[in-house]
Amino acid sequence: MRGTAPRVVTRHRMSAVVWAWCAGFFAIYLISIPSLYPGWALSAKLFLIGSFGASAALLYGAPHSPFAQPRPLILGQLIAALTGVTAYKLLGSHVGLAASVAVATTIVFMQLTNVVHPPAGATALIAVLGPAQVHHLGYQFVLSPVLTGALILLVVAVIINNFSSNEDRHYPLTWW
Repeated sequence: MRGTAPRVVTRHRMSAVVWAWCAGFFAIYLISIPSLYPGWALSAKLFLIGSFGASAALLYGAPHSPFAQPRPLILGQLIAALTGVTAYKLLGSHVGLAASVAVATTIVFMQLTNVVHPPAGATALIAVLGPAQVHHLGYQFVLSPVLTGALILLVVAVIINNFSSNEDRHYPLTWW
């Protein structure tokens, strides 16, 4: 409540903004392609979930953030998906309890393994509150869409962020 010293506002270079927009657009569009074609077998397993938007914002808008590095992205999302599906399977008839357990447990596991990726909290919640399509997948949800989507986000981050001549965009800072 006391706050700190006044915040220093730094403006992003226009080139960084353009790169971030391109990366976000391309990654989310790639993940969404199977959902555009319901006849594809893959469309039932690879689809957009809300937490991918938040992951994209970190990976492309703040690529040097500790939360945006590959290890927290991949492991944080996997932990969240596993935890969320398990909470739903064990406590699904009590949605509020399942959701609370999923998110709180995800936070603890990410902290204990040093892979905090804030968007993963939403992944755990999606596993509990998600539509029937998510519940029908069960533990397959962990591999697709979660792992597959996270890997697509990561590949786009590596490719597009490193195309920039701006050193502040180069990604990742560390791999593991």
